[in-house]
Amino acid sequence: MKNYKFKINGSTYSVDINNVEGQIIELELNGTPYKVEVDREVKQTQKSRPVINTSKPVANAPKVTVNSSSASNAISIKSPLPGTILDVFVNVGDTVKEGQKLLLLEAMKMENEIKADNAGIIKEVKVRKGDIIMEGDVLVTIGG
Repeated sequence: MKNYKFKINGSTYSVDINNVEGQIIELELNGTPYKVEVDREVKQTQKSRPVINTSKPVANAPKVTVNSSSASNAISIKSPLPGTILDVFVNVGDTVKEGQKLLLLEAMKMENEIKADNAGIIKEVKVRKGDIIMEGDVLVTIGG
């Protein structure tokens, strides 16, 4: 079970995520149970070897998982943690350099910069400012 605190229009809400299956999330909002349907399937992922991708070396820093597809030479940058996208700094077609800031993710009450591990061209931006994401969601795809 994962717990989040949301602040909406000045009111604080405690949300416990109990179960996620496809597009249905079972949660408790301030102790009241709900079944919520989201607009896209929430994928559960297995833990894989993460790649550190933070602006400052910090103990227990969040990690970004990178999957490479040899067929298309595209690199998918996935969310290291569940959280909220605070800002998106790139658009489809942008050329990025290794280490360039792509997104700002708020997770566990901390702001985390998600940076490019490789130089390339942005092929997909799968999130928008304000999106709530789950661990393992693909955020950006970078091609050669």
